[in-house]
Amino acid sequence: MLKVEHLTKMFGGLAAVNDVSVVFEAGKINAIIGPNGAGKSTFFNLISGMHQPTSGRILLDGVDVTRLRCDKVAQLGVGRTFQTTNLFEQATVLDNLIVGHRLRTKSGLWDVLVNSKRLQAEEKASRDKAREALDFVGLSHVENQYIADITQEQRKRVAFALALATDPKIVLLDEPAAGVNPEETEGFAALMKKMVANGLTVCLIEHKMDMIMSLADKIMVLDHGEKIAEGTPEQVRSNPLVIEAYLGSDEDVAA
Repeated sequence: MLKVEHLTKMFGGLAAVNDVSVVFEAGKINAIIGPNGAGKSTFFNLISGMHQPTSGRILLDGVDVTRLRCDKVAQLGVGRTFQTTNLFEQATVLDNLIVGHRLRTKSGLWDVLVNSKRLQAEEKASRDKAREALDFVGLSHVENQYIADITQEQRKRVAFALALATDPKIVLLDEPAAGVNPEETEGFAALMKKMVANGLTVCLIEHKMDMIMSLADKIMVLDHGEKIAEGTPEQVRSNPLVIEAYLGSDEDVAA
């Protein structure tokens, strides 16, 4: 599904991501963990086209997407959420989601001026896709509410739905469970499993280790921009480098 080869991103003299290679399999839940400042979000920004790498390659289903703009990467099937959920506060939930499917439409200025049949058909398709995504995340009942009036947990679900409305193959989730309580965290874990059950590939950044260890099929660990480990949760949990850099030992936790 997603193959990264020797990916490097320099900001001046700082290597935010340094020679990282990894393969994320289709239909799996893949996690990226590491300390703050390890390069996790920069890694996502490179995959999604928000940043251009200094060197290396990114392949999506065998297609080289390394130098593509973020809108082109999204058209090829990469959906994305962010650490901070930025939505249109004074628009309804449904109107926020209609934007997601726009990258699949072809109407231009002329279609708008004459209210063409193509525009009308694409407007309906975008609205239908928005409602489908909203139903998937369990928020059909709030489609007409303003973003300003819904809860933090609901906003995060709307962000999930916005990514789904783009018709992705793989979804990059940047700290999806940050700032929510344990019950809500379980709900997001169930939602990610549902995404995979419906044919999607999930890649997430997260600091909640209990969730990651019980959820992920594969984990990659970054530290100071470099990959220091990858493998199953069991392999990562027992890796000495990971324990030293991030997880800590049982004695450290007890202290």
